[in-house]
Amino acid sequence: MTKHVQITIIDYPNALQSAVQGFKELFFLANRIVIESQLEVQFSVKVIQPDIDLDGMCQNDIIILPPNLDGDYYYTPQPKLLQYLNEAHQKGTILCSACAGTFILAKTGLLNNRVATTHWQLADEFHEAFPKVSLEIESLLINDGDIISAGGLMSWIDLGLEIVAQFTKPHVMRTLGKFLIVDTGKREQRYYGSFSPKLNHGNKQILLVQHFIQANYSKTLNVSVLAALACMSERTFLRQFTHATTLKPIQYIQKIRVQKACELLESTTHSFERVALNIGYDDVNSFRKVFIKIIGLSPTAFKERFV
Repeated sequence: MTKHVQITIIDYPNALQSAVQGFKELFFLANRIVIESQLEVQFSVKVIQPDIDLDGMCQNDIIILPPNLDGDYYYTPQPKLLQYLNEAHQKGTILCSACAGTFILAKTGLLNNRVATTHWQLADEFHEAFPKVSLEIESLLINDGDIISAGGLMSWIDLGLEIVAQFTKPHVMRTLGKFLIVDTGKREQRYYGSFSPKLNHGNKQILLVQHFIQANYSKTLNVSVLAALACMSERTFLRQFTHATTLKPIQYIQKIRVQKACELLESTTHSFERVALNIGYDDVNSFRKVFIKIIGLSPTAFKERFV
């Protein structure tokens, strides 16, 4: 007997339409591969709009909140939608989100004390809005059982493939990925991210230090020098810098340098050794370890993927 996996896609205001329709087509293609594989499962997909279609909905296996294209609906979703998601979750529905859709999911309170991800550029806003959620922004996708979240704008494809693998067989997902010509191997969102320093915190002394680091990242920098620039004791400087930027000074400097290294690797033909020297590292092996820790790829793998 064929099992029908009931999937509902929430087409909220300004949802990314390529994702809304793309999910339908992805699961349609998955169904064809499932039939060819002689598996007794099929995906049934419906698209609903939260302002008119939430009443009298049947049981779902999965509800998907797609990425956002424009506007700010994901900041203030309708209470009716939040109630719908909560009630569905209580009945055993798996809730899924991609990109800014995770904001809507977090508004339900169901992510409190749970792990999730969203678009890397939205990390600071998400932290401020939902401090009880453990945000793993480097992850492209987090499958936490009853809740699955994906990161970037196009991560809806990764989310769709994850659902296919979970409800069919991994080889169906891989076959679908080959047909779509998309990468089904392990990826992380930090491969694609870039460091955007937090500058709107209101601490003028710390902002002065940040501007100094930006202009002098290739020079020898330490807490003593930076604290003196801010006219603070080292202890006070460490506390205020970490509070304002969410990073310790050494972590902040490393991220600035790695960002500059990525830019040089992408825009020049310089070797990684030369790049490391240009941004202030005499110990190339030490910087390679820092690069891998932050980006998740070796410099060679980074160049192969993006250059």
